[in-house]
Amino acid sequence: MYHHVKQLMYTVRIGTPDPRFGNMLLEQFGGANGELAAAMQYSIQGWNCDDPARKDLLMDIGTEELSHLEVVGTLARMHLKPLKTKHDAAHADPLIAIAGGGGVNLYNSMGDPWTADYLKITGELDVDLRSNIAAEARAKIVYERLIDFCEDPDSIDALKFLMTREITHMKAFTAALKSLGLPPFSIGRIPPTPELVSQYFDDSTGVGNKGESDFRGPWNSGGDWEVVEAPAFRELESEAAGTRAAGGDGQPERQPAASSTSRRSGTRKSA
Repeated sequence: MYHHVKQLMYTVRIGTPDPRFGNMLLEQFGGANGELAAAMQYSIQGWNCDDPARKDLLMDIGTEELSHLEVVGTLARMHLKPLKTKHDAAHADPLIAIAGGGGVNLYNSMGDPWTADYLKITGELDVDLRSNIAAEARAKIVYERLIDFCEDPDSIDALKFLMTREITHMKAFTAALKSLGLPPFSIGRIPPTPELVSQYFDDSTGVGNKGESDFRGPWNSGGDWEVVEAPAFRELESEAAGTRAAGGDGQPERQPAASSTSRRSGTRKSA
């Protein structure tokens, strides 16, 4: 059950409205990395979660994201207010001025409508927590960029509050993932193929126009890594049918065609 309290989580104030910046703020209202997407993603993950402790975490943060949506929406609306009455501002952004009446709506800064395709919900708790950590990181970067293009100190204060909460949520999701006690690469139920999982395919080879070359690092060397050089140019061999056999299509070897015959009325007749 949700209950709306008529008070913002963070009190929003602005100096001089900036409709262009208000448009930018819509990215965090109805954009792919915005607060609405986060609120829906975490809440639906929570409704699907059978783990009562982690469900409580998801519902807590999902509900907080709704409060962040209200903060962003209020801030955007204050900056967009001139579109209601000033011709120059309205002409610069007719989508918001005419279609939206100078307020916020469920679209991003480019006018693209919000979509549930933004959500990452798998029903696997560890996979969803990883998605949430990445979502918070992307949102944090968006807030940084908004701050870079904002000239209003009061708006910057609100954005810094929201940006900081993204890191708080990253910490909580990371701790929840770690508390599951799963090996870092144990995803799902079916184990990977042992001889294949540690092969690093060196698929970008040669020297580039600017002198780019191959590099080695902990992502492809040391430990149990095996580098497979330029696999596209290697002869592919396998003793097992149905795999990547050289010159094959992954199907069992076809037998030569028999002599042309036809079957009629249970008899065989040579062509």
